[in-house]
Amino acid sequence: MVRIEMEETEDEVPSPPKASASTKNATDSSGGASISNVSKDPSDGYETASDGELGDSGDEHQENTDQHSEQVEQIATPSEDEIKEKALDEANNAKIAGNKLFGEGKYEEALLEYDRALNIAPDMPSAVELRSICQANRGACFLKQEKYDDTVKACSKAIELNPAYVKALSRRAEAREKLEHFEEAINDMKKILELDSSNDQAKKAIRRLEPLAEQKREKMKEEMIGKLKEMGNSLLGRFGMNVDNFKAVKDPNTGSYSISFQQ
Repeated sequence: MVRIEMEETEDEVPSPPKASASTKNATDSSGGASISNVSKDPSDGYETASDGELGDSGDEHQENTDQHSEQVEQIATPSEDEIKEKALDEANNAKIAGNKLFGEGKYEEALLEYDRALNIAPDMPSAVELRSICQANRGACFLKQEKYDDTVKACSKAIELNPAYVKALSRRAEAREKLEHFEEAINDMKKILELDSSNDQAKKAIRRLEPLAEQKREKMKEEMIGKLKEMGNSLLGRFGMNVDNFKAVKDPNTGSYSISFQQ
């Protein structure tokens, strides 16, 4: 009886058809059984992959694996915009935490949260408002702590980011008033009126600050005159004179002054 062994492959193939009787009875010239008449047609299901075909299949499989890995890596890696949006969310959470601490009167702790928000906030247009608010809120913390110079600096940064920020202008004006920078405080209030002509608080502040500014101007003028007199007396004293020997007389027609010497 003749056994016909088939080579197995990685792919599943249909079972070979049974050999015909004429095939079983076929013999070669030496009298042994011959399998030369067995069909090798691919349609019979006997074709097997060659070594070259197996190699190509392996390369294709590796290529597909590499492409798949690359696709997975692209999906897993967040984009730059996604990273910025996440940073913006974290910065906003820090600002909210700072607001809560401010409401509790914990100004130093609130400042830390506002600073953290400013450090986290990404450089993108949608983060400008957040940074401006955090700077203005830092100014509010400094104002509560009576650190007026720091208040002016923080609010100025907020106004640079948002020139129409009324709260920042108001806080800076209040700090400038405390520092007796009345002219600068008035300018802040006038800016508020430019943005909102119906702002009664700004109108009242200007009416209150203008006399203070005038008093300061007069005080500064007197101080300047006093320093000039001291300088003049130190020079005229060498000649036995002082500034009191000179009198300024105003001409009512022209408004000009003439200097006269008196013993």
